[in-house]
Amino acid sequence: MIYRWMHLRLTGPLLAFGGIAIDHVGPSRDFPSASMLTGLFANALGWRREETERHQALQDRLVFGALIARQGRVLTDSQNVQLKANDRGWTTRGRPDERAGGTYDSPHRRRRDYLADHDCRIVLRLTPEDEPDIGTLARALDQPARPLFIGRKPCLPSVRLFQGWLNAPTPRAAIGALGLSGRALWPATDAEDEDEGSILDLADLRNWRSGLHGGSRRVIEGEIPGGVE
Repeated sequence: MIYRWMHLRLTGPLLAFGGIAIDHVGPSRDFPSASMLTGLFANALGWRREETERHQALQDRLVFGALIARQGRVLTDSQNVQLKANDRGWTTRGRPDERAGGTYDSPHRRRRDYLADHDCRIVLRLTPEDEPDIGTLARALDQPARPLFIGRKPCLPSVRLFQGWLNAPTPRAAIGALGLSGRALWPATDAEDEDEGSILDLADLRNWRSGLHGGSRRVIEGEIPGGVE
């Protein structure tokens, strides 16, 4: 069966695809997680973070593959700040975010990794058919309810995110239809694809009801040869 796939391009001066954070260290994967894509779409649709059932239902419906068209370099941002009770933070909602805690005597430290000049392509569809449908997601990316960012608020896209439609039977075939070469990731649902790369258990799911990350999915990582852009 042939399906319609959305083609997304995630690129910009800085991107952050997240990863397993330990203590104050926040790494970035080379490929976006299912939870990150869910958050990107939810932000475009104007959903509130408290709408956990909506987020969970959307994440459960995502079927996608990804290809690195240009590998970025890792840029590490080390942050040290003295937090006071009356400090405010910038938000995409148009009003400052006030802190509820007290003043910290010691510096608050964080380390965050970013990908500089990275270019990642996504092929994506939704199953089962429901609302929002894939056309609604495409329109929301072109006319988002709020400003969009890729992973973290400083990571603004430098091109249109929605790049058009592809027709293909599987995620691997949809990636091939891009006409690009590079390292790719796609769901391990077709036994014929298993010879094309390494099978991994990827921990990139979020339990939106609890607010915690947990759960993994079986994927294949491999090289897509040839291709002309």
